[in-house]
Formats: sequence, structure tokens, C-alpha cells
Amino acid sequence: MSVPHVALVTGAGRGIGAAIAAELAGSGAAVVLGARTLSECERTAAELRARGGSAFAVELDVGESASIAAAIARARELAGPIDWLVNNAGIAVSAPLLPREGSTDELYERHMRVNFHGARRMAEGLLPAMKSAGYGRIVNVASSAALRGYRYVAAYCASKHALLGWARAAALDLESSGVQVATVCPHYVDSPMTDASVRTIAAKTGRSEAEARALLAAENPAGKLVLPAQIAVVVRGLLESDANGALVELDGSVPRYHPAAR
Repeated sequence: MSVPHVALVTGAGRGIGAAIAAELAGSGAAVVLGARTLSECERTAAELRARGGSAFAVELDVGESASIAAAIARARELAGPIDWLVNNAGIAVSAPLLPREGSTDELYERHMRVNFHGARRMAEGLLPAMKSAGYGRIVNVASSAALRGYRYVAAYCASKHALLGWARAAALDLESSGVQVATVCPHYVDSPMTDASVRTIAAKTGRSEAEARALLAAENPAGKLVLPAQIAVVVRGLLESDANGALVELDGSVPRYHPAAR
């Protein structure tokens, strides 16, 4: 009898992370859900257990090194050695490129701390054990903002470009180790993060929230928002595959697989 995989999913209390956790639990993996709001993770984990899955919850702030170390240790206590990591936690704050007053330093530092360094530190916390075991899979949920620019979110775009660059380099460094790294780049997603963007657009432009949502959906090449469940299926496929360095772009239509960078 094969030992089930143990997955740690960050930002897993709701939205994309919760959908990924559900997909992996449904595949038979034991899933540890981590996020800053422990109650959300506990609620989602309870729902997965009620469906017959194996799920646990840990408090995790990927912007804090001490929280990462504590969460990884607790996850191992609850579920055992972790061989799958899904870096999903992230933030996106819109702001003008040049503020009328003050500095953007804190804005950029916060995005890099969470979206890039958080994912990097999560991987670094698990990589020694994965390499020792000769097997591991890391999937980063980046964004189409890792592939192009968007107005008013320069800090977000910069952090996602950094994450993709790290993932491509890490995939090369880890060749032949049994540990593989892949990246998913969704366009606008039907998620709580997009809900926040919709509210911001509506407040600043006078559009209704329905109009603002349609505006974002129209930005996607397929003309509709990507569903969290679509991302979850692709993430699971990458975790179960041998596609080291893979990059998958989701725009609401058929996922596009980009060749691994060399």
C-alpha cells in the first residue's frame, strides 16, 4: 500500500487555496492548510474531513520567518513528512506608480516579503528534507502579472516576476535531485482578491460592482474570469507530474503550457 502524499498549501482558508486543498484532499493526499486566519483554515479543513478527506490546519503568516518555521514544524507533527508544497498565499494592493507624497518603499517591501520571499522561504524550509528523501514537488501560484505588466499594481507585478524568476532558476538547480518546481500563472480569477479589486474600481470610477467585474473579465483573453477549481486541477496535475520547470498560463480557456526555461 502506497503512502499518501502530504501537501502543505499556503493561503488555504478560502478562494484559490481552499479550492486547491479540496482538489488534493479528494485525490487522497493529506493536506495541511495554512493561512494567517486560522479559523478559516480550520473551517475549510473540517469541511474536507466531513467529505472523507485528511485535512489539518495551521496558523501561517508567510511574511514572517518565525511563523513559517513554526507552521512547518506543526504541519509535520500533524501530517508527517511534507512532499508537496503549494505556494499560494499572496497580496495585491493597487497604488499609483508615483505617489503625490511619501514613499512607495513599504508597498514594494510588503509585496516582496509576502509574494516572493514568503514563497522562497517556504520552499527553503522544506527543500532539505525533500532532497534527502529524493522526492518533492513545489508549485507556485504566481499570476499573469509574472508575465506582463498591469496598471496601478507595479509592486505586485514586480513581486510576481521575482517569484517566476526564482522558480525557473530553482528548477535548474534542482535537476536530478528528485525535487521539481513548477509555476501556475492565472489571469483574473473569480476570487476574494478580485472581489477587493472590484470594490476598489467601483468606488473610484462610479461603476457598479457588476460593471467592474465585467471589466476585469473582459481583460482575460477568454473574456471570463478563471475559476479557482480550474487552477486547482492544473496544480494537482503539476504535483503528480514530472514537469520540472513547467509554466502553465490560465486565461479562462484551455490552459497553456509554456516550455520550461533553459
